Amino acid sequence: MSQVWNFSAGPAALPPPVLERAQRELLDWNGSGASVMEQSHRGKRFIAMAERVEADLRELLAIPADYAVLFLQGGATQHFAQIPMNLAGEGDSADYVVNGHWGAKAASEAAPYVRVNVAASSQADNYLRLPPRESWQLDPRAAYVHYTPNETIHGVEYHDIPAVGDVPLVADMSSNILSEPLDVSRFGLIYAGAQKNIGPSGLVLMIVRRDLLERSSRPMARIFRYAEHAAAASMLNTPNTWGWYLAGLTFEWLKEQGGVAAMGERNRAKAEKLYAAIDGSGGYYRNPVDPAARSRMNVPFTLHDSALDVDFLKESEAAGLMALKGHKALGGMRASLYNAVPLAAVDALVAFMGDFARRHG
Repeated sequence: MSQVWNFSAGPAALPPPVLERAQRELLDWNGSGASVMEQSHRGKRFIAMAERVEADLRELLAIPADYAVLFLQGGATQHFAQIPMNLAGEGDSADYVVNGHWGAKAASEAAPYVRVNVAASSQADNYLRLPPRESWQLDPRAAYVHYTPNETIHGVEYHDIPAVGDVPLVADMSSNILSEPLDVSRFGLIYAGAQKNIGPSGLVLMIVRRDLLERSSRPMARIFRYAEHAAAASMLNTPNTWGWYLAGLTFEWLKEQGGVAAMGERNRAKAEKLYAAIDGSGGYYRNPVDPAARSRMNVPFTLHDSALDVDFLKESEAAGLMALKGHKALGGMRASLYNAVPLAAVDALVAFMGDFARRHG
């Protein structure tokens, strides 16, 4: 089979060594004679693995001891509602920075559980720019400040952690976690759906400052309370054992690659190469995002003539370039450049883009 490069926005490409190891261990994990999917999450083998996975993540992100790490089921969208349930009391308000589709959805889903204050929004700019920090209207009494550092659909990214004073900063890092070094101590809570840079869908990684775990006294089922999950080492109910295992393989792969610092350099190089090809095409390809806000992870672009979109997608797929169709909100194309996408994939895409432009004029 010829080489295929996967630019899917999510579920996204996984590192080939991770997939190959999972394939080798599928029927006989850790010498047990059975798959990891067939074994008790309370067995010694799985518990040892879970402890190792958390230790590797703590090492990769230098997570302080006063932060709990949770491996939860579901997706980040579930936690749009669950976060205010856990971090806000009755009558509290929370500040939301809305710089794209997912930030808007987070604010909407939180509204039944907290008074949402949209502290800043770039909706008027079609989410193609970021609300500058000085424009944010923050309330020092807010339960927390929520933002989305990287928006996958519109391809915008905050490249610095915003200062929000003593109010806990909450970040949906589903699409950029582990893509570069991160000062975890600047946050109250970080959460991420796994299906971009961690593993398969169905798993949510959460890093939460321990003093926030008991913040909410509102009544709720135990399964919704983060403190219960932390006390049970993320095994309050049967976890996503396969997703947890694959996340661990990904963390091991990241360490072998030189960690998040090395990954950050690679990700910058990939994004710079693709943006240079777009900007240097003489208008044949266009990226509509403010250059200062461009995402390293998700690069949307359009052709000078949208009538060529169908040909571009058909020919790119035939050339082994997978999942380049843009989101319906923007149209055009989108290349997602998560950790598992190598520079060689970007080289292949850039070469195809140049060839397509020459052939189609």
